[in-house]
Amino acid sequence: MIKVNSKFVVITLLLLFALTLSACGGTSTDNAGANTSETTTEAQTETTDSAEAAGPELSGKLKVQLIGDFSLEDKTDALTGQSSKGVKVLKDEFERLYPNTEVEFVLMGWDNYNEKTQTMLQSGAADVYQLPGIATFAEQGLLEPLQPYIERDSFDLDIYLNGQVDGWRAMGPNDQEPEIYSLPFIGDARLIVYDKQLFDDWGVEYLSEEPTIEEIIEKASKMTGTNPKTGEKNYGLTFNGNDAADSIMNINESKGGQWGTGFLWKDMKLEFDSPTMIEAAELLKEAAQYAPEGVMVNQGAENFLQNNNNVAINLRVAPGFVNSLETFGTQERYQGALLFKHPEKGMGGMFAGSPFAIGANSQNKDLAWEWLKFSGSEFFQEYMWNEQRSHSMPVIKAAAEWESVKEVPQMDIILKQMSQLWAPRYPYRAGQPRYILSENVERILLGELSAADAMKKAQEEATKWLEGQQ
Repeated sequence: MIKVNSKFVVITLLLLFALTLSACGGTSTDNAGANTSETTTEAQTETTDSAEAAGPELSGKLKVQLIGDFSLEDKTDALTGQSSKGVKVLKDEFERLYPNTEVEFVLMGWDNYNEKTQTMLQSGAADVYQLPGIATFAEQGLLEPLQPYIERDSFDLDIYLNGQVDGWRAMGPNDQEPEIYSLPFIGDARLIVYDKQLFDDWGVEYLSEEPTIEEIIEKASKMTGTNPKTGEKNYGLTFNGNDAADSIMNINESKGGQWGTGFLWKDMKLEFDSPTMIEAAELLKEAAQYAPEGVMVNQGAENFLQNNNNVAINLRVAPGFVNSLETFGTQERYQGALLFKHPEKGMGGMFAGSPFAIGANSQNKDLAWEWLKFSGSEFFQEYMWNEQRSHSMPVIKAAAEWESVKEVPQMDIILKQMSQLWAPRYPYRAGQPRYILSENVERILLGELSAADAMKKAQEEATKWLEGQQ
C-alpha cells in the first residue's frame, strides 16, 4: 500500500488553487485592459495575441488597394542605389497571423486615383482601400462604418498619435456628425524649418519651437540682404507658392479663426472673408517681401536643406526633409519648428497622410477589419518607417521609443507636429472652394487685389459653388 505524504497533498492543492485563480484573473485582466488606456507596447501585444487567436477562424482572400510607388517585391532606387523591401513583407506577416487567408494587393499610381477608386468601390473590386480623399466616398455610402467593430473588439484608439484618428473622420449619407470610417496608416505633416547657419551668420536668435508669424517676419527681415559673413545674397524666408492658401489658413488659425463650419457640402459655411483671414493674408503678403522673387512659382530656394543654401526660413516643409538632410549631411545645420496653432483649440495646420477604409461592398469585412488593426501594429508601422520613409511617417505613439526614430534628428518635432494638426481635416479642400481660395490668395500676393477684396471674392465664389451642390 502506497503511503501518501499529507504535506505533499496540501502543497499540491494550494498550487492547483493558485493556478485556477491565475487563469480566472488573466481572463478578467484581458477584458478590463481592452477598455482602459494602456501603454502602447501592451496594446500592440494584445493586438498580436488577438490576431493569433482569431487567425484560425478567419479565412478567404483579402484584396488591399494601395496608391503610390509601392512594389510587391524588393526594389532598388536607380538614383540612390538604396534597396527597399516590397509589401510582400506585410502580406507574409498577415498570412502568418491568419493562416487560412491570402492577401492580394491592388497597386496603382496617383494618376486619376480618385476616379479609379470610385469605380473599384462601386464594383467591390477590393476589400480595403487607401483613401486620402475619404470624405467624398463616405458621403456616397461606399464605406463601412468602423465604430461597431471598434466597440466589439474594444480596440484601443489611444495607440495612435493624438488627432490621427479624428483627422480622418467623415460623414455618411445618414450621419449627423463626422464618424470613424478609417484608421490612419501613413502619417504626414508640414513644418517650419530654418537654417541655423544663416541665423548665426546674421547674429539672429533661433526661432522658438512654436514661433508666431510676427516673430518669423521680424527675424526674416534681419536676414534679407548681403550675408555679413559670406557676402552672398540671402533671403529671410520662403514658402510653397502652390500652398500659399494653406499658409494663410494656418496663420488665420493662430489668430483665433477657422476655415468655417459644417462637413457635407449642404451644411458647409465658409469663413474665407473673416477679419482674421484678411489679417492672415496681409501678414503673408508682408512676409513675402523677404522671399526670393520667384517664390510664387517655387523658384529661388532650390538649395534649401543643402550647404549652399541662401534662404533662412521655410514656412512649409514636408517631413521627408529628414531624408534630404541625411543625404546632404546637413542634419546639424537645420532645425524644425511647429506650425501655428489656434490659441483655444490647440491645433493648426492642414491634416495630411492616408488612412485605410473598408468598402461597403466587401465580401470579407471581418478580415478587412483585422487588416486595419494590423496596419496600426508596430510591425506594420516599422515596415513603413524603414522601407517607405520617403512618403510616410509613423502614426502610432510607440514610434517615439524606437531606436531608429530616436537616432534621427528632428523626429521628435515631427511627431509632435503630427499630434496637433487641425482635425477633422479641412473638408472644403475636397472640392472647388480649395481652388477658389488658392486663386484669390495668389492675386493678393501678386498685388492684383487687396486682401479684403480677394477674400470677399473668394467667399462669394465658393459660397455660390456650395449652393450648387444642394
